Amino acid sequence: MVAETADAARAVTSGIGAATDGLKGDLRQQVVGAGLGQKLANTWRGDKYPGRAGVTSLRAAGFVYSNAPDIADAFNRGVPIRSPNGFFLAIPTAAAGRHGVSRVAPAINERRGKERLTPGGWERRTGIRLRFVYRRGRPSLLVADNVRLNGGGVAVKMRALKTERPGKLRKGATTTVIFILVPQVNLGKRFDVDGAASRWIGRLPDLIVRSWPETK
Repeated sequence: MVAETADAARAVTSGIGAATDGLKGDLRQQVVGAGLGQKLANTWRGDKYPGRAGVTSLRAAGFVYSNAPDIADAFNRGVPIRSPNGFFLAIPTAAAGRHGVSRVAPAINERRGKERLTPGGWERRTGIRLRFVYRRGRPSLLVADNVRLNGGGVAVKMRALKTERPGKLRKGATTTVIFILVPQVNLGKRFDVDGAASRWIGRLPDLIVRSWPETK
């Protein structure tokens, strides 16, 4: 009886481990398949109990979780994202570049730190004022006047001239859309966490049977 119990403990522990790794792998693949990148995919983690190598138990368990639970939940349920202050969400265009500049004043001889891309951070980075353009029945815009696009397609400030009439559009300059303003963004359901979990729970008995040591 002792030997049979030990065999059962090994089989249960091995089966639980395989199911835990399988579910974690499926959820990571869902993230990558949705085009959200490997970095976010790797936030899916799995813990197995007992956690020490060579230790088995009839009460083995596995736990799969995300280190970015809010993001995972939003894409799992397909919830809309709204501005926390009740105004607009500012969606940057390619012309906006990749980051803004912090409003926190730096120490002496230090540069201002980078921050996520916001209209205020963009203005601090570029020194260019954004202009609001209302469009009835369509998303409103924040645009930059009298700018040019560099080789990377990012809006940059035109070099000032000594003699220049105010309001005149200079040669090579454009008015470029920097942010699109929308009241909310619907993420759409990208993940199926419950479906993946159900599939691996259904496979668990077979995984345990396969892990059972062969009778000598």
